Amino acid sequence: MATERRQKVLLGLLAVVLVAVAIYQLWPATSAAPPASSNRQAVATRGTGRAEQAASAQGAPDVHLEALEAEKPKPTGTDRNLFRYKPKAPPPPPPTPPPAADPVVTAPPVVPSGPPPPAPPPPIPLKFIGIMGPDNGKIAVLSDSKGPPISAKEGELVLGQYRVLKIGVESVEVAYADGRGRVTLRLSGQP
Repeated sequence: MATERRQKVLLGLLAVVLVAVAIYQLWPATSAAPPASSNRQAVATRGTGRAEQAASAQGAPDVHLEALEAEKPKPTGTDRNLFRYKPKAPPPPPPTPPPAADPVVTAPPVVPSGPPPPAPPPPIPLKFIGIMGPDNGKIAVLSDSKGPPISAKEGELVLGQYRVLKIGVESVEVAYADGRGRVTLRLSGQP
């Protein structure tokens, strides 16, 4: 029963606060001066008292109609840029014609003779998953994404054709068994 009473009291307080906020928002502001229409008027009325502001707000603004009928200045340049803060750069000098030169004779490209170089070995399809064991006996865990994970120490063969050369903290160096195609595999799985 005490919780019901507490809820009713809180609900009543909330209703009173909401009514007070609504009255404050909807109540007409009589003492507030109208907003200034320009910076000049705001600067001019900044130093005056409240009585002078009320008097100037009630009077008609000073309008110079003859200034509207006066002749307006004509634009002088056609390439005016309102956003340029630097003076216009001088035009570039006219291009000078290149001096007449003797025709250059180019030699034909040199074609290598002999057998083509051997093709590079195919990429190593292993991914570095992680490290097992203590610091002095690190074991790299590798995957070829076809079978179960493979573990190997430095110098061991993996799948009979790849050799683990070095095991680091976040990478493993692997090469083919004959030493070709040395690759560093990162822990993220990217070579």
